[in-house]
Amino acid sequence: QVQLVESGGGLVQPGGSLRLSCAASGSIVGFNAVGWSRQAPGKERELVARMATGGSTDYADSVKGRFTISRDNAKKTVYLQMNSLKPEDTAVYYCKLESWYADYWGQGTQVTVSS
Repeated sequence: QVQLVESGGGLVQPGGSLRLSCAASGSIVGFNAVGWSRQAPGKERELVARMATGGSTDYADSVKGRFTISRDNAKKTVYLQMNSLKPEDTAVYYCKLESWYADYWGQGTQVTVSS
């Protein structure tokens, strides 16, 4: 059974930075991609950043140039560096693992951008 645990969320002022981490545990035979999505109150979950196995990345237009996804395969951890945060970035952030056989989600971590 694969488990994903996010951490690093919190309250930050506009213009500030946060780094989210997502640690995976369990048996992962192989995967196609890892990524981060977010869901704000009253809105649908949206993809924020995604990294394929080969390292190629995709970002939502709203975060391009501000957010960076990375991973450490040895630590089985995915990161999301978020800079120049805006109030509209406020949401619950979820990491996702697209394995060969199933997709797995973490429980989410709250990010609040407010002065």
